[in-house]
Amino acid sequence: MRNNLSKFKKPFTSMVCFFLILISNNSELTAKYLLDKEGEIKKNKVHLQDTNQYSINPISMFDFLNNKNNLLIVDNGEKKSNENVLISEIIIEGWEKHPEGRKLELAAYDSMTIKPGSVINNQILKDDLNAIYASGWFSGVKIKSEDGQLGVRLIVNVIPNPILTKVKLNPKNTIVPKSYVNNIFTNYYGTTLNLNELQNRINLIKKWYEEKGYSIARISGPERISSDGVVILNVDEGIVSDIEFRFLGSDGESNVDGKPRKGKTKDWVIKRELKTIPGSIFNRRILEADIDRLYATSLFDDVRVSLAPDNKNPGQVLIILDLSEQKTGSLTGGIGYSNSSGIFAQVGLQETNALGRAWSTNLNLNFGEHSTTYNISFTDPWIKGDRYKTSFRTNVFLSRDYPQEFRSEKNGRIYAVNDTTTASTDSLSSIVLEKTGGGFSFSRPLNGGDPFKDTKWRILAGMNFKKIKMIDSDGNKKPYGDRTPTTGNINEIICIGYTSKDGSCPSENTLVSFIGSISRNNLNSTISPTAGNKYSFGSEQFISVGNDSPTFNRMRAAYAFFIPTKLINLTKGCRNSDVVNSDCPQTIGIEFKAGTILGELPPYEAFCMGGSSSVRGWSSCDLSVSKSFVEATAEYRFPIWRMISGALFADFGSDLGSQDDVPGKPGKLLQKSGTGYSIGGGLGVKTPIGPLRLDVASKDLSGDWRYTLGVGWKF
Repeated sequence: MRNNLSKFKKPFTSMVCFFLILISNNSELTAKYLLDKEGEIKKNKVHLQDTNQYSINPISMFDFLNNKNNLLIVDNGEKKSNENVLISEIIIEGWEKHPEGRKLELAAYDSMTIKPGSVINNQILKDDLNAIYASGWFSGVKIKSEDGQLGVRLIVNVIPNPILTKVKLNPKNTIVPKSYVNNIFTNYYGTTLNLNELQNRINLIKKWYEEKGYSIARISGPERISSDGVVILNVDEGIVSDIEFRFLGSDGESNVDGKPRKGKTKDWVIKRELKTIPGSIFNRRILEADIDRLYATSLFDDVRVSLAPDNKNPGQVLIILDLSEQKTGSLTGGIGYSNSSGIFAQVGLQETNALGRAWSTNLNLNFGEHSTTYNISFTDPWIKGDRYKTSFRTNVFLSRDYPQEFRSEKNGRIYAVNDTTTASTDSLSSIVLEKTGGGFSFSRPLNGGDPFKDTKWRILAGMNFKKIKMIDSDGNKKPYGDRTPTTGNINEIICIGYTSKDGSCPSENTLVSFIGSISRNNLNSTISPTAGNKYSFGSEQFISVGNDSPTFNRMRAAYAFFIPTKLINLTKGCRNSDVVNSDCPQTIGIEFKAGTILGELPPYEAFCMGGSSSVRGWSSCDLSVSKSFVEATAEYRFPIWRMISGALFADFGSDLGSQDDVPGKPGKLLQKSGTGYSIGGGLGVKTPIGPLRLDVASKDLSGDWRYTLGVGWKF
């Protein structure tokens, strides 16, 4: 028996000693690291509640993880932070009176890595403290400790966030719709405020600002959260305090001898193009559109934008525009060819920023084979102070034209004669119309008074005045026309101008008219469209101001549309499978035109068909001289190589049998067809003002081909 007892004596003694040592060690650790007079964890006499009661930083919201004052276990100043302590129990307090207390208790517990039986040190406790904050459910945390026989009991006292009842924006007059904010938070009201979820929903508001272009808007969280659950978010939308202009010289500097460089353009000319104004909210998209409008004025080579804080108005932004002005005066000259003028020489003097007001003045002299013109014009693109963005244009001119209405490419011409008798001594003089006159017009977009509104519709109204003399190339008055002046038939002698009511044929006509038009342009490009449509309708009412002055109305309408397509893959851009239309500008364009004249008109005011802007198989005005007409064109345009493009087209035109309705019937006398079609193709070389185009077209598939050279597409 004694031997059996001695067998258990040694192991039993060892176990007792082990537990005594364990209890002794835990007591020593507790004394050193956890306990003080109040039983609360402290460091350097800093109170837990004061240290951990958070306040939200308005710049970096809800950033609790970087709190430099998080508590350590050590409270006696000794460097024992790496020594470990055994935790026997964790108790969460402070949630009991909260409507969602049980959920918050579990949230705090789940945030901690420390569990009963864990051996911890200062760093582990600090990490868990930050983890409780990072959960977003609590506004404060206080930790107490109690000594136990098997370790330390941690008591975590939490201060839960209140039930969220309302989210308000400060200031109240923000641009974000209240309905949008309410939709974001409606389902969140009545639940415990979670700062992480609040931040996510604030990000949705930020995203709204960013998507709308308000790129410098800032939203900061509340400095504190009230117990009634009302959260006030501070919104700084980025108010523009002022806009400054700096004019740059060729050296890129804005100062001359220490003083700001003066620009030619008036400040108000620049400001009227800017929707961004002092006091408005900065919007990147609006500012980009403003810059595009400044470039569209053709007054500036370069526009640079920079932003700076306004020291006098904290929280507001200063916009600085660095402007490099173009040289707006030009002297041009050249030699060319057109169907209406033949070979011509041209000289032009232009200023597009007269007096710094964006006024355009032009002096053009054109000396052609069939026409000579002197023209002076003035254009104000935007009348100062007009919110409808009304433009004004006026011009005066003097010209001598050889009208194509009285010519035929194959059937001769009608010659100018001074009376209705024929004689062998009559000369074969060409008909010449000497025109002196001018006009003015007002035009504006239908923007409803908003000059920055993107509108497709535009209207125009104005008046024209012309004094027309029927003469020959030597300047002699000859109001009549005859195909065979020396041996002609008296029945074929016509009055070139307006035949007055008394049957006379005056050598001068006075034409006064009121003009009006409306148009809608929905094309994706004004130079080389590939998609969209365009419509226009115009009317010109001529009124009589004397015996030599006719009364009639001329109306015309046009409609064109474009269908993007991809039929030919000649260029690299067209061979890609994911090609977009801008890389492969192919399109099928279709245009319809029609017009009619009501009343008695002079023959030279009739509609002409034929030429590069009409049915291309005929020369200018060689298809018909009519009182009414219809035209249709189908054209397929495609890129060939780099800057070279091609086109295949078909044109059709008809006078609707109205050549007989024109006084004198010049079209019938010259045996003009009246109706015809042409099929052809062309090549174009890309230029800034449109393609330099060479077209070849057949005349009714007769084998008679015609070549035309021009700038820009037909429509």
